[in-house]
Amino acid sequence: MRMPVYLENNTRDGRALDEVSDAVDDAIHSNLPNRDVSVNIAKLKAQAQADVAAWDSAAQFDSEKDKAAFRDYEAACDREQHTKQTVEFNVRKRREFDEGRGKRARMGVWEAIEMLETLVDDSDPDTELSQIEHLLQTAEAIRRDGKPEWMQVVGLVHDLGKLLYFFGSEGQWDVVGDTFIVGCAFPDQIIYPGSFTENPDFTHPTYSSKYGMYEPNCGLDSVMLSWGHDETRAPFPRKVSP
Repeated sequence: MRMPVYLENNTRDGRALDEVSDAVDDAIHSNLPNRDVSVNIAKLKAQAQADVAAWDSAAQFDSEKDKAAFRDYEAACDREQHTKQTVEFNVRKRREFDEGRGKRARMGVWEAIEMLETLVDDSDPDTELSQIEHLLQTAEAIRRDGKPEWMQVVGLVHDLGKLLYFFGSEGQWDVVGDTFIVGCAFPDQIIYPGSFTENPDFTHPTYSSKYGMYEPNCGLDSVMLSWGHDETRAPFPRKVSP
């Protein structure tokens, strides 16, 4: 029988959580007295719950940074994005993107990362790093925070959709920036909500209403998000993940 695994020294360790699960199964199917099995399982579950809480805890790598100094939006490019991200534009871009499948450049992950070296995201005033530095910094921050390897990989490739900037974009405004729902009223919670007044959909009889072209409680899978690097890359992990 495998000995029970405890997580005092393994917080935020995905493999350790797998070992806990295996140990619970071993305890259930072992010949231990019922009382010993119950005690082992209770301890393992308690430790696993503590590990999940640690997973959701605040990041440690930048805990000493002044977050109030982040996001100087006056230097951002959100205003152009808010003016031009209409339903018509989003429908057209998705159609063009689908029609271009099979005609795109082929490259490895590191080639793609290197191609982003010259791009500085104008929508993110928190950093003036190139994208390659940003990706490495993100992956390293996740590693230092004790997250599992798969999450470090996600951090490394999370912005590869910004390659869209080099392949048919109309500017940074349709590649980078914060994402929001189009086709219904723009909420005040979006940064610079006043800049949406120049968007043609702002006065559209349907798109300016609360629910717009959607049904209430339809869910995120049923809405259209503003076009950009996140929308081009979001389907990819689903297709290649086991």
